[in-house]
Amino acid sequence: MLIDEIDFSALYQQQLRLAHRSEKKPEHWDAKAEKMAANCTSPTDSYLQQLLQKIDLRGAETLFDMGCGPGTVALALANRLSHVYGIDYSQGMLDVSARRADELGTINATWVKRAWEDAWDDLPQCDIAVASRSTLVADMHQAMSKLNRQAKRRVYTTHLVNPTFMSPVIQRVMGREVVELPTYIYALNVLYQLGIRARVDFINGHSQRHDNSTFALFLDNVIWTHGELTEDERLCLRDWYQQQDPSAIASPSRDWALLYWDTVPPGERG
Repeated sequence: MLIDEIDFSALYQQQLRLAHRSEKKPEHWDAKAEKMAANCTSPTDSYLQQLLQKIDLRGAETLFDMGCGPGTVALALANRLSHVYGIDYSQGMLDVSARRADELGTINATWVKRAWEDAWDDLPQCDIAVASRSTLVADMHQAMSKLNRQAKRRVYTTHLVNPTFMSPVIQRVMGREVVELPTYIYALNVLYQLGIRARVDFINGHSQRHDNSTFALFLDNVIWTHGELTEDERLCLRDWYQQQDPSAIASPSRDWALLYWDTVPPGERG
């Protein structure tokens, strides 16, 4: 089989199904908005610093931030652009973004409630489009196509490098099959089949520092990643937890792949 005969979009969706990945409802993110604003928006955050260093704003006046969360990227760049648009399907995230904009004195930001799957016909086309840590979508082909159309100049997206959010050991303790999510390599090949010559770089992350100092906190962290647990799974986790040093329970390193490309060839830019 030749590479052009492989349907990478279908393979991506198959991997999602094998991982039993279900889309989290907006209400789930509404409840997490304040916590994410506290944890992800610091100007000294390593991920944010690395991402901002990669984004080329030359010739750009507007930004389209898809899956903007608490406005992390949009507000970090607002003072360097004429206008930024933060798009998210969680009203809670948009409310936190708007509040943060007021606190920062940012007046050139617009917040719009919209999902990847919704129609974007009425949304503004911007010079730069970004999708930061928001690309674990149902349909990668559709998502990348829409984001590419939304940008006049350049697109920046970040994707998983590690296929698991939590140690496979913990999944096995629960008696669950170890599931692996689709990583950036699917997106890269989907872009290739769209005729997009994406470049690849990496953002070095660290293991997420979950507070596992008590079993209740540890259990909350597991539920956040894997969803609701059965009583048997909870008992298995309790037995295992009691034999561990809580400070040594770590999540996989969270590195990210940055895929980025020009939507207009340099020689054709006005």
